[in-house]
Amino acid sequence: MLRIVDLTLARGTRRLLEGANLTVHDGHRIGLVGANGSGKSTLFAAIRNEILPDVGRIELPAAWTVAHVAQETPATHASALDFVLDGDAELRAIEESLAAAQADPAHDGAAIAELHHRYEAIDGYSARARAAMLLSGLGFAEARHRDPVVNFSGGWRMRLNLAQALQSRSDLLLLDEPTNHLDLDAVLWLEDWLRRYPGTLLLITHDRDFLDGVVDGIVHIEDRKLVAYTGNYAQFEEERAQKLALQQATYAKQQRQIAHLQSFVDRFRAKATKAKQAQSRIKALERMERIAAAHVDSPFEFAFAPIGRTARQLVLLDDVTLGYAGAAPVLPKVTFSLLAGERIGLLGPNGAGKSTLLKAIAGTLVPQAGERRVAQGLRLGYFAQHQVEQLRLEHSPLWHLARLEPSAREQEHRDFLGGFDFRGEMASAAVGNFSGGEKARLTLALIVREKPNLLLLDEPTNHLDIEMREALTEALQDYDGTLVVVAHDRHLLRATTDALWLVADGKVAPFDGDLDDYREWVLAQKRRERAAADDALDAATSPPASATDRKARKREEAQVRQRLADARKPLAARQAKIDAELEALGREKADLDAWLASDAAYTANAREALKEKIARQGELTWQLARLEGEWLDNAEALEQIAAQIAGG
Repeated sequence: MLRIVDLTLARGTRRLLEGANLTVHDGHRIGLVGANGSGKSTLFAAIRNEILPDVGRIELPAAWTVAHVAQETPATHASALDFVLDGDAELRAIEESLAAAQADPAHDGAAIAELHHRYEAIDGYSARARAAMLLSGLGFAEARHRDPVVNFSGGWRMRLNLAQALQSRSDLLLLDEPTNHLDLDAVLWLEDWLRRYPGTLLLITHDRDFLDGVVDGIVHIEDRKLVAYTGNYAQFEEERAQKLALQQATYAKQQRQIAHLQSFVDRFRAKATKAKQAQSRIKALERMERIAAAHVDSPFEFAFAPIGRTARQLVLLDDVTLGYAGAAPVLPKVTFSLLAGERIGLLGPNGAGKSTLLKAIAGTLVPQAGERRVAQGLRLGYFAQHQVEQLRLEHSPLWHLARLEPSAREQEHRDFLGGFDFRGEMASAAVGNFSGGEKARLTLALIVREKPNLLLLDEPTNHLDIEMREALTEALQDYDGTLVVVAHDRHLLRATTDALWLVADGKVAPFDGDLDDYREWVLAQKRRERAAADDALDAATSPPASATDRKARKREEAQVRQRLADARKPLAARQAKIDAELEALGREKADLDAWLASDAAYTANAREALKEKIARQGELTWQLARLEGEWLDNAEALEQIAAQIAGG
């Protein structure tokens, strides 16, 4: 189990945890929640032993393997598949040892056989297929599994880091915002994978549906303590709401009691006849342990302006072909119209064209064929990652707003930015110092300020914490314009959209069902992929084998059988030599035993010979015992190799 005992963690002079305690039992899946900056990622770093506690300790079993998602990806030319395989350190160590041993002309056959035995015990022969399944589940097309890591963009490299962590045969898995760079299909797959993860899981995420689907407990960082709750996030919210309500009621009762005592003290402190009673009440006030008021207010408060009257049809894509130069069309011959007041969530596999469709609606992607028509008076708000990247890093939030509205007063801009939690000096600070979540918030603030009547959102919740996601969801619920959303946050999709459209197989069409139906649709596809992979695993008996390249797999199987045969040769030769030695020594000992049993051994003339023969008998007995032990070990190694060759 994982035990945290009287832990104090600080960043600089600020204490994040103080005297915190927690026990996580084997196999439990825990969601770690708390306000941004409360110390969640710092606690993970302490568990990984990257920072030392100021006070207290973190206890982990010495034999545990701890896996986490690296924040940086090396610019390696290794393939994506090999990069993921690197997540299993023991697998790679055995492969290196096997390669070195087999390259050595004087290699030890028994040692090689033992390495093969351990490789089989850790499912090494299926590792490549498992890595391929992880890549496919996280959205990598099979054609890209052998692409060099350096060829992937930043978001895809983070997926590679996640796949590498999942490939590790870990006892404890630490995941910090694993869904940030995933689309909905990959989130649904990962949720399903984590449900089946056999180890202990600690998860940080702002995706409440993901938490509900994965964890069986919540640990909340509150007042620098670790407070444990049983159940998922929805149960945690309900229990905490009850706790806060009780705390507020108790606080109000205590305030009435304090007011009553203070009133008596103020009235009678100066009166000699009441001085003793007044002093008693002063001491009671001093001894009283004060209950804090329950604070649950969100730091975010904003709304979209009413849009007023607008045209019935805002955008029409008429028989358009959408794609990019030098590549096959992503969406050929698509007709799609947006009517005023529609609220659409776009679903579909990664790479199917959801973002491409949004770009075409926004007018940032010109159709290769067909026509885009828009209504007069269209005011379009478009949130996408490239919008975040277009912020001027050297300037402040106030500067960005002033560029939009040069005639507005600064105080008006400050009040507006305050609703997005850009207050005080932060409103005039350089954007380059902001976190990813803060930049996303500022981009959303600028879009809201433009008062759009058509809002296009492409993964707007990336890097946003739970409170900001909830504030955005509430604002979108009250938004009276037209909305199109691509998001992996099911809570936001479920709460803000009225219709779901599926982008898949080059088509855009209404999806007949809700998000639960879509989840089943996605997982059914993943199950089919997994079944195909399982079939490949059953047939795969060789190290790295491609499930899609039958010839390569058979060639590699033959290579493994040859390596096993090579390992068998020195063992078989040694076994034959041992047999010969046992036979020769056995004959000598039989002759010796016969002489020692005869009368001639005990005559006066045979006294010196008797001593030598008895000594030789002891030596032969020891040699025979040693050789018989070696023969048994060799025989076992040969049987294991023979079984592996027969299985191939």
